[in-house]
Amino acid sequence: MEILITLCGRGGSKGIPGKNIKIINGLPLIAYSIKHAKQFAALYKADIALSSDSKSIIEIAADLGVTTNYFRPEKLANDNAGKAETLQHVLVFEEENRTKKYDYILDLDLTSPLRSVEDLERAFKLLQENKSALNLFSVNKASRNPYFNMVEIQENGFYGLVKKGNFLTRQSAPIVYELNASFYFYRRSFFDQEILKTITERSLVYELEHICFDLDHPIDFEFMEYLMIHNKLDFKI
Repeated sequence: MEILITLCGRGGSKGIPGKNIKIINGLPLIAYSIKHAKQFAALYKADIALSSDSKSIIEIAADLGVTTNYFRPEKLANDNAGKAETLQHVLVFEEENRTKKYDYILDLDLTSPLRSVEDLERAFKLLQENKSALNLFSVNKASRNPYFNMVEIQENGFYGLVKKGNFLTRQSAPIVYELNASFYFYRRSFFDQEILKTITERSLVYELEHICFDLDHPIDFEFMEYLMIHNKLDFKI
């Protein structure tokens, strides 16, 4: 069984400039995902690949033990590039460079590092056990529910619930989940699709029982650092 672990990070970030290598709790943000990549790689003899258009990110990753000959092309380093096509590009490069075909791909998002290697192990087993599934991504229970307290504009110009139902309390509405962007597992066959969308008709989820969120705004960074510095996480990152 061959596994490729991907670490993808662009140099440009509008919300938090330089966030992929910004220091958080004494380490560059990328260091946490590199740590998890190494831990998982040690368990499964996996390879680790970096996809970036930033020399600074590539240099810091090298200092942390992850080197690469790959440089992400400009067309995949802008706001319009999809995650799946970006992964496919580095996957093909690594397969050609290492002369091997991978069975699974694990993508660790640099900006959502609140995970553990135990989370990764349990999630990977879920995908392995379901032979029909193409991929799996991490989620948390959503704080808002489209059946109860999320609305959208309707054709008549008025606003109504995103999903229809007769639920009078949040507790009675169906449970829904939100992607936390922390990690994604893929079968190699996923990348043989013509349309590369992360959420497919054959996707699984792994629910994280602990807090996990993506860094989109400066206040997110401050909040995550506070949790780390003051030991407020109820798991070992």
